[in-house]
Amino acid sequence: MCRNIRVLLNFEPPTTDEEVRAAALQYVRKVSGTRKPSKANEALFEQAVEDVARVTRALVREMETHSPPRTREGEAAKAKARGAKRYGARVA
Repeated sequence: MCRNIRVLLNFEPPTTDEEVRAAALQYVRKVSGTRKPSKANEALFEQAVEDVARVTRALVREMETHSPPRTREGEAAKAKARGAKRYGARVA
């Protein structure tokens, strides 16, 4: 899976439309194999991003969870800890 696609479910404050669209864009880029589509495919590419974002918003809104809400700061701290474990401490 693309490393830039993040978990969007169960955040406080709730996931924003910008976060959903960014994840949809990363997904469509990965699936299509292109970062920037040609002019001929630009409209189709943008429509795919909007379709994926729409379905993702519905999924995040409708899913039920019994877990406590996540925070962006908490998730960033966990990612930093995973990176430190994986790559070791970096010397600046």
